[in-house]
Amino acid sequence: MRRYCFTLRVRPDRLAEYAERHRAVWPEMLDALRAAGWHNYSLFLRDDGLLIGYVESPDLAAAQAAMAATEVNARWQKEMADFFTGIDGRGPDEAMRPLTEVFHLD
Repeated sequence: MRRYCFTLRVRPDRLAEYAERHRAVWPEMLDALRAAGWHNYSLFLRDDGLLIGYVESPDLAAAQAAMAATEVNARWQKEMADFFTGIDGRGPDEAMRPLTEVFHLD
């Protein structure tokens, strides 16, 4: 299992609503993520809008492609897109900025 970390930026005026939406992620979205190969997935949000995501997957590109093929992901990404800055018309799942792992304590 590989570890992946990424960033996005949430609009500061939408932080509370973004957090609230993630307290009630649709069950079918959760099922689709699991089925697509997303494991141990977490999001962390700083009060200035910096969003850090962490996920484990054997192959993140394959997991992203599997999600892109689902109807529930299309609906979720459409609803979430307005929460983000700097995604230039892409869906949030396409605009993630991956970080390079430089240390891991096993």
